[in-house]
Amino acid sequence: MAAATTDSATIFTAGAAGLAAGAVSMALGEYVSVSTQRDTEEAMLRTERHELAQMPEAELRELAGLLEDKGLAAETARAAAEELTARDALAAHAEVELGIDPTDLANPWAAAWSSAIAFTVGALVPLLVIVLAPEAFRIPVTFVAVLVALAATGSISARLGRAPRGRAVLRVVGGGALAMIVTYAVGALLGIAA
Repeated sequence: MAAATTDSATIFTAGAAGLAAGAVSMALGEYVSVSTQRDTEEAMLRTERHELAQMPEAELRELAGLLEDKGLAAETARAAAEELTARDALAAHAEVELGIDPTDLANPWAAAWSSAIAFTVGALVPLLVIVLAPEAFRIPVTFVAVLVALAATGSISARLGRAPRGRAVLRVVGGGALAMIVTYAVGALLGIAA
């Protein structure tokens, strides 16, 4: 909007609407995605429960085979499978066979709220800077402020993930710069056409 108009109220209104729409969109997308993942996990656990009830010996052999595939000797794998089955057969199969923890399934509400909050915090930087900066410097100051925020985000995410910082920062800053340039160009084109 800042490319199409200099009116602060219009820019703020459009920015606030974009922030709300983005936060809701991200939250709903995350909720739907994680709900689907959870549904899949629950279906896999139902199937595993059924198989354990209907054919326990075959499931025990399957678990022993999976443990063998992980490098245990046949006798050790069988003994481990028996011990794990005696303790909690479903948990053993879920973890070894399916790669899920039945006590820690994906939580769609937590994912939705996290996504909405993260989007809102990220969107506040450009919204506040563009509204508070003097009109003559509004666009360059916002561009720089967003790049600095993106660089910090890339650096923090790399540190948390123990990944190389330079590549993470470059990727986030490059993507953000491209998005801002495209968005500015669209606003400028539409502002001229209006």
